[in-house]
Amino acid sequence: MSSKRERNDRQSPKKPGPRPRHEAPAKRDRAPRAERGGEADSTSRTGSGAPRHKADADHWLWGRHPVLAALANPARRGMGRLLATADRAAEIERERLAPQGHRVEIVDGPALARMLPAGAVHQGLAFKVAPLEGVTLEALADPAEGVIVMLDQLTDPQNVGAIFRSALAFGARGVVVQDRHSPALAGALVKAAAGATERLPCARVTNLSRALERLDDLGWRAVGLDGAAELTLEQALDGRPTVLVMGSEGDGLRRLVAEHCEVMARIPMPGGFESLNVSNAAAVALYEAARARTGTR
Repeated sequence: MSSKRERNDRQSPKKPGPRPRHEAPAKRDRAPRAERGGEADSTSRTGSGAPRHKADADHWLWGRHPVLAALANPARRGMGRLLATADRAAEIERERLAPQGHRVEIVDGPALARMLPAGAVHQGLAFKVAPLEGVTLEALADPAEGVIVMLDQLTDPQNVGAIFRSALAFGARGVVVQDRHSPALAGALVKAAAGATERLPCARVTNLSRALERLDDLGWRAVGLDGAAELTLEQALDGRPTVLVMGSEGDGLRRLVAEHCEVMARIPMPGGFESLNVSNAAAVALYEAARARTGTR
């Protein structure tokens, strides 16, 4: 395998020694595979929040579970514009679901729908807020135990939201994404996550390859998913602190990201069907990682 690329002067010293990698052509909607291209860089700071388009949609949360989870998040205290239908407003007051002093604006269902992106299933609740701040990579990785999920250029909000939901369900420490190539934690993504984005830390980093190098320095082992890898997930996972690296919906893992994984692994599919949607692959991988961690397999 080719060695890691030269680091930026600001990065931590690299540990010596090459790492094995398995390469295979990428296919659409498969468990992540190695991409032939390189990795782009960006100018944002780790954990400081991604560059966002100023489109209004990036500031709306909608649906019962996402909005109630946001209201319960201490980081949301004193911020946001809460809109609800009369029935939902009565529920919020009756169950004391909003922080004390938070005013609820009552609107009818059609008026609420007109304020949101087309097709938004609001269930009578919407919350207009500023994006949450991310955590630093170091805060997410310390102490070195459990599982972290890293997403390499996943852009479909439904898939990313579903992965957040699975990551929370299977006890992952958090999610790492690249600033420039990931959707905002809002709107359809938050709806698909069913509130998981309010409870699971997310680190937004400038460069995934350098983030993997830093995680390696901090005691984490990276396992990339590749449908053509020689090892199965069961063989690759050993219970050590693990970063599960998932590639994009179309192209899989980029070459440099894959090269920074200690090992590539596949999900065995004895049924003969050749691929899984990336969010389904992530759920299977997280389940397998949880079993390896607890010694229950």
